[in-house]
Amino acid sequence: MLIGQASINLTANVLSALLGLLSVFIFTRLFAPHDYGVYLLGVGFASVISVFLVGWFRNLILSGHARDDGTDVRGLVVSGYLICCLTAPIAWLLARLVGLDGSAALAATALAIAIGLFELTQDLLRARLKALSVMKATLVRAGALLGFGVVVALISPTGVLLLLAAAAAYLIAVLVQSRSAWRGTIVSFDRADLSTLARTGLPLTVSLTLLAISSVTDRFMIANLIGAADAGKYVAALDLVRQTLMMPAMSIAAAFFPMAVQIHAKQGDAAVKTHLVECFELLAGVTLPACLGFAVIAAHIANIVLGVDFRALAGEIMPVIAVAVLFQVLTQQYLHASFLLSGRNSFYLINTASIIAANVILSYVLVSHYGTIGAAWARLGADITGFACALILSRFAFHIPIPLGRLALIVIAALAMVLTVGALDRGLPIADLPASIALIAAGLAVYAALCGLFDIAQLRGRLKRGFAMFRAKYVTSS
Repeated sequence: MLIGQASINLTANVLSALLGLLSVFIFTRLFAPHDYGVYLLGVGFASVISVFLVGWFRNLILSGHARDDGTDVRGLVVSGYLICCLTAPIAWLLARLVGLDGSAALAATALAIAIGLFELTQDLLRARLKALSVMKATLVRAGALLGFGVVVALISPTGVLLLLAAAAAYLIAVLVQSRSAWRGTIVSFDRADLSTLARTGLPLTVSLTLLAISSVTDRFMIANLIGAADAGKYVAALDLVRQTLMMPAMSIAAAFFPMAVQIHAKQGDAAVKTHLVECFELLAGVTLPACLGFAVIAAHIANIVLGVDFRALAGEIMPVIAVAVLFQVLTQQYLHASFLLSGRNSFYLINTASIIAANVILSYVLVSHYGTIGAAWARLGADITGFACALILSRFAFHIPIPLGRLALIVIAALAMVLTVGALDRGLPIADLPASIALIAAGLAVYAALCGLFDIAQLRGRLKRGFAMFRAKYVTSS
């Protein structure tokens, strides 16, 4: 079931990421760095506000809705969300304080509300393991953003209009999945339930909001110290890395987090630890080679995807960001399961505080001295700090397993792949696109062979079962 759900999630995220890469390919050619920078700053601000709007309900949905025992938390969720949206004027003022002009601040606030509603709807569907519905909405959102963005670029290529186009894309995606997620919901403003929700959700909300702030600190630091154009170039490269590398990790985590809650509730600690070991090996086995491989061929990818004005800087910072994503994934998509299973919401806050403190200090120092490239190194330092902090905290929450022996085999396989790709890259005097295809194919071949040799993520057994199922189905149909 884990593989099935993760496969559907991965398919959705791969297709969405391809549309996202196409958007970056087009937008970095149709929009000037300054206007694209305004858009990306607005998106960064909206992501922070949207996390605040929905953070109160994340654990409620995972712990209540995921059980699928007849409990309906949707009325409480939607009533609480409507109350949170009353903070929109404050959000607009905050946007002005961080440097957005009036129209960009208004558009970013509207985008935050749209993102929040979209993420709540997705969370409800993920909790019930409705991966196909999640996939449909994800693709609609990505496709609508691309289409609306092209229209904006042809009419008036400004960052503000692109922000409004993004808000419209999210709302259309909500409409597509509203029947599956919200049908039959009864809105009820129960003061006692809302008060309880506010008290229990406060630590996680503050933690997730601070984590979101830490993820955008560098772009606003660059915008204020250097300029919006450099911020646009930096975030274009950053988002290219994140869209590519986060999708497999998020696909796996979207499946194993709800399953872990169900297994823990029904079968206890021992069963969920066995499940988590399997999840960790699958997560690391996909993410580690993806991050390291991306870092090796980052210059080729930048030349293929980004516009001319964005490429030089991207080639410098993307390898650093790729390594940073690895630590971010292990922290948020695995170690945070310890806090969820133990109910230690305050640990989210502690972990996030360590990340944001490291990011703010390192960003200010390194951007001041080394310019935009310094922001990439600051992000890597902050993510390593967050990983170390989360690992320590997990020892005091639910004791989440780290199978070091299996991890060592994954590291060996990934390093062998990197060495092979790096050696081939030095001897390939061809254009970026065919070079990337050849290097990716070679890397996959080497890593797949070693996965089979080391039986990473139980690959041999899974292939045998898959082949047996295919053979049985083929024989039956014949």
